[in-house]
Amino acid sequence: MRRILLILICIATANLTLAQELNCTLTIDAAQTGQPNLQLFRTLETQLREFINNTKWTDKTFKNQERIDCNMTLVISSIDGENFNGTLQIQSSRPIFDSTYDSPVYNYFDRQVDFRYKEFEPFNFNINTFESNLVSVVAFHVYTIIGLDADTYIPNGGESYFEIAKQITNTAAGSAYLGWKSKDGNQSRYQYNDALLSSVYKEFHQAMYDYHRKGLDLMAAKPKEAKEAVSNAITLLKGINDRRPNSFLLRTFFDAKSDEIQSIFSGGPQVDIVQLVENLNRMAPTKRSNWEEIKF
Repeated sequence: MRRILLILICIATANLTLAQELNCTLTIDAAQTGQPNLQLFRTLETQLREFINNTKWTDKTFKNQERIDCNMTLVISSIDGENFNGTLQIQSSRPIFDSTYDSPVYNYFDRQVDFRYKEFEPFNFNINTFESNLVSVVAFHVYTIIGLDADTYIPNGGESYFEIAKQITNTAAGSAYLGWKSKDGNQSRYQYNDALLSSVYKEFHQAMYDYHRKGLDLMAAKPKEAKEAVSNAITLLKGINDRRPNSFLLRTFFDAKSDEIQSIFSGGPQVDIVQLVENLNRMAPTKRSNWEEIKF
């Protein structure tokens, strides 16, 4: 009987592992508060990490090796009782076929992360209610990570997840916290999600698919064709830039991809890079030092 019970427990544990979507490394940096070693911060770090990694965010089944790798760094700048002020750096990546390389997909610096927290209070997520700004911020980025990852495998594969992020935005917009409304600046969660769902930026999703699936995933087998596919995907993004120069969506894309693009076009089979470099300089002039390293 004990043996049967042990087997059942192992099966249940395996199913739990299969259910989760993210493999997230989360750290809290509280140095700016002057008291970084408070037990409170260690508790918050543990609770947040478990909340992100143990919550079932979708109805999909993910094998352990399919979980999306991501990193979040929450920097606490000040604390007053139960009120916290901070920022959140989020990065995610996805593996490239037939390689050991992980390609960066999402690189977002969220400057508007203020929240209330009482030690050991549970983190509960309900898409239709606003209970905690920290929970809503994290959930927003989780669904954005999942959506962008899906975009790299299936054309427009992330749309349903971006819609969930929009619901989170709409629910949180009634709060006094920043980042959820159109008036909260041009680098807010609202603006980023609005761009992901807008027809004005429709090429972005096709470019994400072409760049990764037709480009990077074929790099080991057909490097020349793969490099050309990446170049063509970047050309697709030019249509967005022509309509919305210096858009937040493209700036975030190039924050994630500039080093990778430089590396792709600085070795391997030769492809035409004249128009590519011109497009890159036009779309991401702040990354000019990267583009100058592209040699052929």
